[in-house]
Amino acid sequence: MIVVLLNVYLAVLFCLVKFRIVPFNLFWKVSPVLVLLLLLVGLFIPMGWGAPQGTALTVRNSVAIVPDVSGEVIEVPVIANTTLKEGDVLFRIDPVPFKAKVDALQAQLDLAQLRLSETTRLKETGAGRAFDAEQSQAEVNQLQAQLVGAKWDLDKTIVRAPADGYVTNLALRKGARVSSLPVAPVMAFIDTTDTIIGVEVPQINARYIEVGQPVEATFKYMPGKVYPGKVEGVLQAVSAGQARVSGTAVTPDSIQSAPMVVRIKLDDAEFARKLPAGSVGTAAIFTDHVGAAHVIRKVLLRQVAITNYLNPF
Repeated sequence: MIVVLLNVYLAVLFCLVKFRIVPFNLFWKVSPVLVLLLLLVGLFIPMGWGAPQGTALTVRNSVAIVPDVSGEVIEVPVIANTTLKEGDVLFRIDPVPFKAKVDALQAQLDLAQLRLSETTRLKETGAGRAFDAEQSQAEVNQLQAQLVGAKWDLDKTIVRAPADGYVTNLALRKGARVSSLPVAPVMAFIDTTDTIIGVEVPQINARYIEVGQPVEATFKYMPGKVYPGKVEGVLQAVSAGQARVSGTAVTPDSIQSAPMVVRIKLDDAEFARKLPAGSVGTAAIFTDHVGAAHVIRKVLLRQVAITNYLNPF
């Protein structure tokens, strides 16, 4: 862009000299250099913090699906990379042993309740002890609690989608045995209810960024188009500044200026929802400073959007 502006100035200067509007003296000969320095110092360098630009990355929350009960899988109705709604069935575990436990506890509870009614009647007539009635009540309470847990286990034999999204890299099949151990997830569920778009901005350009400022972004997934949005927040930490719990003394690392991450939200919610996880692009944030540079940044961003047709990197 600075080359374009400088060439425009040279063309205007040529016309002024050609038609003898200005004399071609030493000042006008060195004026292109002065204009170049003026553009650099007065516009393009301040544009870095007035309208910072950085690489954008689309991220989605991934949920490791671990069943709450162990058993043999009898059905996997889900199809990989197919849109699912919250509550849709992912897979089913054989419910027979869990149903048998519920039936057994229900039978014990019925008997305990019958015994409780008998001991209570005997106590009221003076023919029985109060302790026997209290013991029967405790047994009923215990069985009721066990029955609630057994029914919960039975219900968890049907594993459902935790949110709107899709399952990716699906390898689970009927006949596989799954475990409730948290270290053994059986599938990865991608949550599409919230689209996270982060923009990397160099630290020297991040000082004027605030929540609510306008944003424009273009993605290689959709070349040639620019999408408006707003700043949702500025992440207040990067891994280089994180103190980890350890039993050793501080181990010095080479200190580098890691970029800050700014989270943005696109105005087009439907397009944001369709963005695949891992989609990359370029985004520009328009702060309240160096307003004259905003137009140039918009032009530069649209140049990037057009070159996305050709540039795969």
